[in-house]
Amino acid sequence: MAPICETFRREFPLPDLDATARLGAGIASGLKPGVAVALWGDLGSGKTTLARAILRALGVSEDVPSPTFTLVQSYDTKPPVAHYDLYRLKSPREMAELGFDDALADGAVLVEWPERAPEVLPPEALHVRLSLQEGLRLARLTGPGEWEAHV
Repeated sequence: MAPICETFRREFPLPDLDATARLGAGIASGLKPGVAVALWGDLGSGKTTLARAILRALGVSEDVPSPTFTLVQSYDTKPPVAHYDLYRLKSPREMAELGFDDALADGAVLVEWPERAPEVLPPEALHVRLSLQEGLRLARLTGPGEWEAHV
């Protein structure tokens, strides 16, 4: 795995969907071709909810399903976004078959369960670690300093 760029660190409490939508809008504003957002967290921690908030902020109005079974869902936004869910990934080598490098070259990628193929993430990825603490959702973000202007 490439070293993680960690010049930006911030925590966000996510007490409700409005807070998640605000964080999603901030992340969406920083997306450009070549940007990867790794969404870490246990089952039910809010990875797909945050991915939906990011996509909604980019203007996606149709249903945003979890790509758990399809593994990848692509959206014609600006920039184009590919939403990956690697939960069912058997081997990191499958990422080539799923067009990960092309999706990253042409647009941005959102990656749920990145621990299944961490070596494909660029070192400048934004890492969002979601957790539940005493019933409250919390997002811990780390990544390049450019994210300071967005979230």
